[in-house]
Amino acid sequence: MLEELKREVYELHLELPKNRLVAWTSGNISGRDPSTGLVVIKPSGIRYAHLTPESMVVLKTDGTIVEGTFKPSADTATHLYVYRHRPNVMGIVHTHSPYATAFAAVGKPIPACLTSMADVFGGAVPIGDYCKIGGEEIGAEILRSIGGCPAIIMKNHGVFCVADTPEHALRAAIMVEEVAKTVSIALTLGDVIPLPAGELERQHQFYLTEYGQR
Repeated sequence: MLEELKREVYELHLELPKNRLVAWTSGNISGRDPSTGLVVIKPSGIRYAHLTPESMVVLKTDGTIVEGTFKPSADTATHLYVYRHRPNVMGIVHTHSPYATAFAAVGKPIPACLTSMADVFGGAVPIGDYCKIGGEEIGAEILRSIGGCPAIIMKNHGVFCVADTPEHALRAAIMVEEVAKTVSIALTLGDVIPLPAGELERQHQFYLTEYGQR
């Protein structure tokens, strides 16, 4: 079932190590089928090179496994909590990408100082409080602290990105790491220069309505 979505989620997982967003078996991606509401997610603890579309796990948002022979990701409860409370979210990505996770280690948001941040995030990438792994607490904190941003850095943990498709959530995860790297380097040179609030909004709206092919 959901063969197309399982293949999409599988293929997007291959982008995580390719973009150096994960190490070993860490990280995960899920996608929600808009017709059935079912969720496809990575199995727990399986190396990326060994994943297949068939190894993806299909669940209801209450956690009931509908299809799959493997145990789902350890972060499944987080994903499902977000899906239950954000009907517009159709894809979630979680990574421990090094530069972004460095901000998690010091408990600081990534300041809005680059036009690329205005494009994708519309402002700073927020920081969420530490929550224990494995339950719904992370999901609740994501919703409490993420605001209108598609990405959040969870203190002492890593990055979560939410979007209207799994691919767009992955794009946000890649961009979080890119801007985190640039800002980390910039902070070794001095204080970063914030973008004016009006310019953040203007640039973000331009990106949403004018950028790319329409």
